[in-house]
Amino acid sequence: MGLFSFSKNSGAKVLSKSEEDKAATVSVEAVKKAKIDKMMAAVKDLSILINDDVVTVFGESETQVAKELVVLTLGNNTGISSVDDRINVVSPEPEAVFYEVQSGDSLSKIAKAHYGDATKYNTIFEANKPMLKDPNLIYPGQMLRIPTL
Repeated sequence: MGLFSFSKNSGAKVLSKSEEDKAATVSVEAVKKAKIDKMMAAVKDLSILINDDVVTVFGESETQVAKELVVLTLGNNTGISSVDDRINVVSPEPEAVFYEVQSGDSLSKIAKAHYGDATKYNTIFEANKPMLKDPNLIYPGQMLRIPTL
């Protein structure tokens, strides 16, 4: 659990908030529209609050992976600068590294830097599904989950 920082000016425009909706729970419909309902379903009693550019997320996850994917999915949205993670993990395991994509990066370049082997790019791609749809479509400022091997 903790506070994760994100690039506020990059990412998808998945979460919307108006002045009157600030600090209100995101509706189930908004989550479904974001095409992340399957991932979010992995967190029991999920509750998401938005206050200005900070998202606070509560719930209980069976795995560390599910928790990290929820944090990344929420944080990789335009206008979100940080995610306050308050998700409890039932079976704790080592946390993955979060990496912010830089200009000129590719998944193979990131794999080479983290694993010493550029051909392990698919490990990073698979670890970030469904957020990533194509291993060639990453952008500067995007936060990725780099799992331990």
